[in-house]
Amino acid sequence: MIKDLPDNVVQDIAVAVALESENIEGKVWYVYLINLKNEPIENVLITSKGYGEKDGQQVKTSTLRHMFPKVEPNTYTIIEPIDEQTFGLNNEYWLSYYIGSNIYDKKFIFLPESIVDMNLIKLPVVNKPGVMIK
Repeated sequence: MIKDLPDNVVQDIAVAVALESENIEGKVWYVYLINLKNEPIENVLITSKGYGEKDGQQVKTSTLRHMFPKVEPNTYTIIEPIDEQTFGLNNEYWLSYYIGSNIYDKKFIFLPESIVDMNLIKLPVVNKPGVMIK
């Protein structure tokens, strides 16, 4: 079945984890979908989950599903908040969307301990510090 799907390559789309704010209680992080294209993407579906090993035990978070009817060109949308406690896990975001009648999909995985201060950049469009996968 997968072999029957066209080879549509995802380009100019990013998933980023951005630092929203910081206070004495801790840091607040959000996951963003960034459309760097010059055209909108439609019927956007994102599934997110975390998995890996923590303290010698296999851990799996709930799978969450998010739907956005349209993400305009050169804009972003917030996918979900993310807890710092999951940064030691693989955080996977599987994205599917349409441009016209063509479907595109790609899996973005933030590896354990990749969301750290030394990897922060200024995110395009969002203009906040964060870690981005394109």
